[in-house]
Amino acid sequence: MINSTLTSKRIRLAIGFVIALAVSATAQTQNPAERQHAIEVYESQNLVAALPLLEKVALAYPNDPVVLSRLGFALYANSTDEKDPNKRTQMRQRALSILRKSRSLGDDSNLTSMALEALENPDSTQVPFSRIQTAEAAIREGEAAFMRGDMDKAIAAYKRALEADPHLYSAALYAGDSEFKKAMNSTDPQFRSQHFDAAGVWFAKAIEINPDTETAYRYWGDALDAQGKTSEALVKFVDAIVAEPYSGQRAYVGLMQWSQRHKIQVGHPHIEPPTSATTQGNKTTINVSPDPRALDSKDGSNEWLMYSITRAAWQTNDFAKNYPNEPAYRHSLKEEAAALRMVAEACARDVKSGRVKTLEPSLETLVKLNEAGLLEAFILFARPDQGIVRDYAAYRATNRDKLRKYWLDVAVIKG
Repeated sequence: MINSTLTSKRIRLAIGFVIALAVSATAQTQNPAERQHAIEVYESQNLVAALPLLEKVALAYPNDPVVLSRLGFALYANSTDEKDPNKRTQMRQRALSILRKSRSLGDDSNLTSMALEALENPDSTQVPFSRIQTAEAAIREGEAAFMRGDMDKAIAAYKRALEADPHLYSAALYAGDSEFKKAMNSTDPQFRSQHFDAAGVWFAKAIEINPDTETAYRYWGDALDAQGKTSEALVKFVDAIVAEPYSGQRAYVGLMQWSQRHKIQVGHPHIEPPTSATTQGNKTTINVSPDPRALDSKDGSNEWLMYSITRAAWQTNDFAKNYPNEPAYRHSLKEEAAALRMVAEACARDVKSGRVKTLEPSLETLVKLNEAGLLEAFILFARPDQGIVRDYAAYRATNRDKLRKYWLDVAVIKG
């Protein structure tokens, strides 16, 4: 079961999500055949036709976790094409109310979380896609066709939009998503393979336009996984995280769903320096007094004192040397890496000299990360704070391979 998710301007509906939503309505006679038809129209991606069908069926199934989920998302999707600002606001508010009710009934899906996030923030659906008028008109035409479930017309319109504006990421992304939907709605193996591949071509175009946006990687991962290309899909889902690790949960949805489908565990190593730090205003004070755990030299724990000493030095001298253009101290990637590296190298020497036979497990992991050149990646993904996050883009610019390697070799636990 493969799922597409949201972009900032449009909703891409998941295939097969089971979500609980509720609407207040007068109960009517339940009709299973009518219910099934409404769901089938929704899943065919004709969201314009699906909305009134779902509205009617929801009156008879006010607490149905499938019917009402489709109603909520169809309402949200149709709101993006509503030109009247007041009507669009009303549709969004109703969709928000339905999805909040869904959450209260136990819906914890990633899709609902992202939809709620979008609806709880200012409406960006009417922000122009492009400053080039012909490109803007074409992509809006494509969106209207997509909403009707006419994927061929949508793809043709998106192609014209990209030709008019070669830098229009959304046009390439949406064309790929439309090819993906065509494949998903077919049962013919050859047709499915052909259009999944076509989707990948469009997603690659989007990535070429902007490699630091997560969505095309994630959508491409869905297409690859639907084809049974599990390993290739994993790489794309990881690339989505590398592109935008701090954009909320969107970038992580693909990998999390992939791990659930394939029963693969995902998680960061637990490495927690036994150091206390206090912050007042813009000043952080590092306690260099040894933690009781750091007094035992039998497993290398005594080397944690190096972490505290190194960070204290960064506050007094090293930050200004490494960041001469910044007026005030902040916790940085370089500082955290230097502090952890001092510990890792000291522990490695202890083992090599025979002073320590077996390192404490987290220290053993720290040594391995350092020797693999993945210490910075671990910090950026597992130990980021506001200061460290500021260093991510510069590190990614020259170390994308290490960031990817960290996920593939460390965080994705393949058993």
